[in-house]
Amino acid sequence: MTAKAMTEKIKKYLEEYQNVKLDIAITGESGSGKSTFVNAFRGIDNRDDRAAPTGVVETTMKPEPYPHPIYPNVTIWDLPGVGTTTFSADQYLEHVEFKKYDFFIVVSGDRFSENDVMLAQEIKRMDKKFYFVRSKIDDNLRAEKKSQRNYNEKNTLQQIRGYCIQELEKQGLASSQVFLVSSFHLHLYDFSTIQDTMEEELSSLKKYALTLAFPNINQSSISKKKEVFRSQIIYYVILSAAVAVVPIPGLSFCVDLVVLDGLFKSYLIGFGLDVVTLNKLSTISNIPLEDLMAECKCTLSGQEITATLVVKFLTSFERMGMTTAEEDYSMISILGDWIAARRSFVFLKEFLNSLLDGLFDDAINVQKKVGISKEEQ
Repeated sequence: MTAKAMTEKIKKYLEEYQNVKLDIAITGESGSGKSTFVNAFRGIDNRDDRAAPTGVVETTMKPEPYPHPIYPNVTIWDLPGVGTTTFSADQYLEHVEFKKYDFFIVVSGDRFSENDVMLAQEIKRMDKKFYFVRSKIDDNLRAEKKSQRNYNEKNTLQQIRGYCIQELEKQGLASSQVFLVSSFHLHLYDFSTIQDTMEEELSSLKKYALTLAFPNINQSSISKKKEVFRSQIIYYVILSAAVAVVPIPGLSFCVDLVVLDGLFKSYLIGFGLDVVTLNKLSTISNIPLEDLMAECKCTLSGQEITATLVVKFLTSFERMGMTTAEEDYSMISILGDWIAARRSFVFLKEFLNSLLDGLFDDAINVQKKVGISKEEQ
């Protein structure tokens, strides 16, 4: 295989991962909080211009697509509540074109209704995945705390979960899993468990899409993004080493700045360390931007990526020294100048791994800072 053929194959592979479609359907009865859940899943505040409309009455009369603001190949569909239509459960699914969705999330703000159960049974019959989400858990806990003399959050959550499961069993859905969620406090309760469960039941391509689109709510969700990015390093290293032909001043070898520029931007956006996201976090959390930036140690965090900044960062890293450990170079031996390609390969592989480690630490620190602020409010 020639170098050109290899780079074209890698580009096609990466494009396939980046553009894979994932369609998630959210349904539930009027007032269940499904539109707020749609917004939370997309990392969108209810007041945002791009948000799904919310209210105490049914605001969704037909399937409404809401593309993810960063990864538009992932679409969250806000479906009308089955109880607000004149369709039976099977007719409802045909009406909303059930075949287009990868899975369904049935949201309830109190108890799962007969309509919810009938819909879930029909989804199951049609061999689609569905998940029950009990929303507004924070409201329930506040109410229980006020009414109970010996309030215990863990016991209250177990009681709510147990009650939901028992009600579903009575209506013929045994062994159903119920996720307890607050759309305003995603880092609490079962939201991260939903991610784990969905990922287990998706193909590798769709799992990749879900992982990147999922909100950065805790260390687990951020760590998964890091591993997705890490799994792609080898391909970007080969692309940069194969495409680069012009030496970069300050570096002892060639790299492709266009490839690296796009990659750096994707890292910052994925970890929530880009300028736009950090400013949004600052506004939402009432934490000054400089305080959030103080949590960041990586030079790239919170920066506008430019070719000049990329070169500066690469040069700085090279001056610190790079590993000379032996690697497997069989994939790059066809790139022409084997020695130059080997040197680029070694440097970029170590550099990108180090960069991911630094950005991961920054993302964790920023989320901890924001999380602490939310708990204090």
